[in-house]
Amino acid sequence: MIHPSRQAYVEEAESAPGVALEDLPDDHGYDIPMASAGGTSEKASAILSQFSRKRLAATIAVPTDDGRVRARLREMGEPVTLFGEGPSERRDRLRELMTIQAEMSGLENGDITMEDAPDEEGAEEQDEEFYSRGGDELLQSRINMAHFSLPRARRRTAFQRAEATIPLRTQVKSRKNIKERLQAFELQGSQTVGERHISMARISPNGEMVAVGNWGGQVKLVEIPSLKEKMTYRGHTNKISGVSWFPGATLPERNVSPDSLNLASGGAEGLIQLWSLNQDTPLSTLQGHSQRVCRVEFHPSGRYLASASEDTSWRLWDVETTSELLLQEGHSRGVYAVSFNADGSLLASAGLDSIGRIWDLRSGRTVMILDGHLDGHIKPIHALDWGSDGHRVLTGSADGWIKCWDVRKVQRVGGIGAHNSAVSDMRWFKGLDDPLDGTPPGADEKGARVPIKSGSFFVSSGFDRNVKVFSADDWTLIQTLSGHTGPVASVDYSRDGRWIVSGGHDRTVKLWGRNDGEAL
Repeated sequence: MIHPSRQAYVEEAESAPGVALEDLPDDHGYDIPMASAGGTSEKASAILSQFSRKRLAATIAVPTDDGRVRARLREMGEPVTLFGEGPSERRDRLRELMTIQAEMSGLENGDITMEDAPDEEGAEEQDEEFYSRGGDELLQSRINMAHFSLPRARRRTAFQRAEATIPLRTQVKSRKNIKERLQAFELQGSQTVGERHISMARISPNGEMVAVGNWGGQVKLVEIPSLKEKMTYRGHTNKISGVSWFPGATLPERNVSPDSLNLASGGAEGLIQLWSLNQDTPLSTLQGHSQRVCRVEFHPSGRYLASASEDTSWRLWDVETTSELLLQEGHSRGVYAVSFNADGSLLASAGLDSIGRIWDLRSGRTVMILDGHLDGHIKPIHALDWGSDGHRVLTGSADGWIKCWDVRKVQRVGGIGAHNSAVSDMRWFKGLDDPLDGTPPGADEKGARVPIKSGSFFVSSGFDRNVKVFSADDWTLIQTLSGHTGPVASVDYSRDGRWIVSGGHDRTVKLWGRNDGEAL
């Protein structure tokens, strides 16, 4: 049956010469009924289909974390991000793709996690994140870290308030003087250490030794300034990636015995070894990672150790009981760096997914993601270090950039294109005026006011064969130290600012400083 209005139109068209019926335009002002009696219209069917898709989309669990969203898109073979797309738009796109995938697979695709459809009243309150219950040891460690970090945070803030009373002119004059001293740094010594590339170098707290790890699985102690080998540790079977000194080790005032734990190292075989200063075999071995251990870092208390691994996790260990307290996921690719803030309350992690995360160790929650829209790194992050102020952290990446993030502002607050190639390592100079040691800021032994030196400078190494010193005040280059004939893999400084040590693929450890040997 043809609609009357269309019948009249057809009759008129048939009477007109040269008009073909197939050329007649469709009239979309009405719907053609289905052949079956009582069938719904095409428009109604489309509306119902749209409602059905929305209901299906509401049952699909989509990650709320942007890193997991990116990882899921990568698994589906879709672009990780589109031009001008933010985290919320990226999540909506993933939901749409997962909905289409569910429709095509008849809602039987095992890769899709389904949930009961939320009712309208509780939809907004539904929490898509989940947490695994930790053990009693982890709970106690979180309590211990809270008791440890809160007094330190009070001392740090008191230090910063007192620091603010020092005249700006005095501080500017002091920092200008330190810049001039840093500009006078030059090569003071070079020594081949081992037969393979050097991957890590860390100076002891007293500034008299440097622990060196290489690709052959060797960890060596080298004296400063002679650069003579003092000891070779035996325990790793593959490339050394992480080395960390126990807090206060080698410092007379801390009374850390040479026979007790002084050093930790991580290797590509997945093991973490704990060392003393007088024994060339490990005191203990920590096992748990399934792939290469990329970094190890002691908690400021010395009781705990964090390790980053290519198995996409970082872990927290109790070095007294040698037990694993926490296996933390959250990165889509290998975790390459971890770093504790000075209070001991926060940990930063970053890695091959180009994303950094700040974790509150007292609650276990992520408090900040270092991946601001158009502000984050575009290549893997290799280095992390906190400033002495407790709320700023630096990240160094394979894209050649070093960027600064402020936890209080929850945003990036600075950065510099530091190297022409990948940034391999980075250390933020904290100086001897440690607010957590109880030293009154700006007071010397006689009570005279002196300027604060910590937190103003940082040193970095890169695959462009250079070591560089930068100002964290205005992000300017202070000094470039050239001498390595291959990529520089690691860099560190002594607490008094007297020495900078670097190690690289040319198998050498190089010592940089002033000709007069004076500290900053």
